[in-house]
Amino acid sequence: MKILLSAYSCEPGKGSERGVGWNVAKAVAQYHEVWVLTRPDESRETIEAELIRNPEPNLHFVYFNLPILGSMWKWGFGLMQLHYYLWQIQAYVVARRLHQEINFDLAHHITFVKYSRPSFLAFLPIPLVWGPVGGGEFAPKAFWQDFSLKNKIYELVRLLACWIFEFDPFVRFTAKNSVVVKTTTEDTAARVRSMGVKNVSVELAISLLSEEITTLARYALPGKTPIRFISIGRLLHWKGFHLGLQAFAQANLPDAEYWIVGNGLEKQALQQMTAMLKISHQVKFWGELSREETLQKLGECTALIHPSLHDSGAGVCLEAMAAGRPVICLDLGGPAVQVASDTGFKVTATTPKQAVREMSKVIAQLAGDRELQQRMGEAGRRRVNEVFNWEIKGRNLAKLYQEIATQSHLKNLSVPLATISTFTSNQPSSHSSP
Repeated sequence: MKILLSAYSCEPGKGSERGVGWNVAKAVAQYHEVWVLTRPDESRETIEAELIRNPEPNLHFVYFNLPILGSMWKWGFGLMQLHYYLWQIQAYVVARRLHQEINFDLAHHITFVKYSRPSFLAFLPIPLVWGPVGGGEFAPKAFWQDFSLKNKIYELVRLLACWIFEFDPFVRFTAKNSVVVKTTTEDTAARVRSMGVKNVSVELAISLLSEEITTLARYALPGKTPIRFISIGRLLHWKGFHLGLQAFAQANLPDAEYWIVGNGLEKQALQQMTAMLKISHQVKFWGELSREETLQKLGECTALIHPSLHDSGAGVCLEAMAAGRPVICLDLGGPAVQVASDTGFKVTATTPKQAVREMSKVIAQLAGDRELQQRMGEAGRRRVNEVFNWEIKGRNLAKLYQEIATQSHLKNLSVPLATISTFTSNQPSSHSSP
């Protein structure tokens, strides 16, 4: 089949949006011929160098940018969002011309993973797969009490922006005219359903490469001592590290350690909190480390604490499970989709006090149960290998595309969402086990 992918962000060897764009394209190219719409100024050199090292005959890249102010995306977050929107319009112009020449079987919007922005590929006369898209996750209102005024304004603006963009007629057109709509979390699924789309499946946008899974599987399970917990990520208010610190303090484990890897605006506030909680001698701030150094630190720890309040993805949870480390997270967003009951603990997030209290209990429980650590670690490795593996994702996508094409041919491109079962039959729900 001939597949058209829209990947505003796409680069090999990266995480987050760039990694999603590249890994989906490469995975699908193992089964179908793929053309990828992307930008030249972010990653063209890296992509072409990778294709020289590891040729992919079924993978073709079409680079383009806005004819005016093409570098606008570099000037700040707000202008990047404007650039992204305008680039999507340009993508339709380029795609329409390409379609006349190549005659694609279907299109798939991959990145950005943002439900509140349209994909103008929905105007092409071929089926569109939209997503997985995210961004509909928000910190529960009860947790705003711990935020500074600046951070409360940030959350409010983000909430209002998403609400406004939901009324963009092009966003609604995209949602309603996609033959398959996938969202990264139940939160985003609910936002999309509110736009009149009934059949929405939940599936993470991220996975791990087989070689990454193999490498992480080599980490030996930690010894009995010392017990170390680790949190990894940008030190921002919505990442919830302040909740992790309070829970660790309440667990009252005088011989345990808590490592925090990353930098961000909240670093000073978090350091002050450790002093206030009288756990400074147990907490180590490592700052920002390379990926290799970060994974090494993960391998020296017992479990991951990831108390994020609105993550769409959180690849660090997948890495922890692949490394055989249990995950303690809040039952919110992407982590809630990744973590199963046998691979970690998903703590209900009703209020900060309640969440801290329950996290402290599971921290203490995990610290004192070596057998539980091993059992959850082994289950986590199995879950990542069986569910969150890019090779498996590519195979499932290939099957989905074939089913869509068959149904579209039979029904003259009128494909009821209910007939598309490939994703919903094999994808995990937010509470499923492998």
